[in-house]
Amino acid sequence: MHGVRAAEALVSPVSALALVMRPDQHFSHTTAVELWGAPLPRSLEGSLHVTTLGSGPLMRRPGVVGHRRRSATTVVTCGGVRLSGPDRAWRECAGLLSVRQLVAVGDFLVGGRGRTTVDALAATILPGERSVAAAREAIELIRVGSESAMETWLRLAVVDAGFPEPELQVEVLDQGGRFLGRVDMGWPSLRIALEYDGDHHRERATFEHDQRRDNSMTATGWLVLHANRGDVGRPAVLFERLRQAFVARTSARPWA
Repeated sequence: MHGVRAAEALVSPVSALALVMRPDQHFSHTTAVELWGAPLPRSLEGSLHVTTLGSGPLMRRPGVVGHRRRSATTVVTCGGVRLSGPDRAWRECAGLLSVRQLVAVGDFLVGGRGRTTVDALAATILPGERSVAAAREAIELIRVGSESAMETWLRLAVVDAGFPEPELQVEVLDQGGRFLGRVDMGWPSLRIALEYDGDHHRERATFEHDQRRDNSMTATGWLVLHANRGDVGRPAVLFERLRQAFVARTSARPWA
């Protein structure tokens, strides 16, 4: 999940290559999902993926990975370039990404931007194609509500550690029904919230907003835990704090 770069970094090389692409060619695989804005690790930088439909010659240029697809597929025009639709682009990545990376891409595509749906992604998984097992494993883990690759990592790590799967984008209300804030994930029945704090949370306005929200939530009985990038490599301390929160809340819940 480390080192996500923005799709804007692709604009110049994609625009240049698009000028020499034939009508039967389009951007695909990781290039397409990155153009859709999805998060990818920096290790996948450098190559552009181009698919040729039918029997025409593959594109063979430095830095270009050529693919062929003989059957029909969804190709759309976005920003003046032809590329795989979000559903097909996700499926094309199943052989190039780890399952968790594929889940992060799927989480993004089904998220608030409305690129696609979980059902539409699932419909691209056809028996007999490559990397079916990875795609099937990933589709079972994709959820609406993860707003970054790191939030996807945190959710999957929490479940792998044995905790119940959290709800995502939980709206917290006070006893009078007044909206206090929204947290990345949580267990509302236990009033436990878990936030992933990316770099933007260090900005003064965001920090102050988070502090006011957390204070309001604490006053209404919520426990708010925070994770950051340092927890990625060493999550044991975070999980121990989360375990303690579960123990505290399952042994005594005065609000129940």
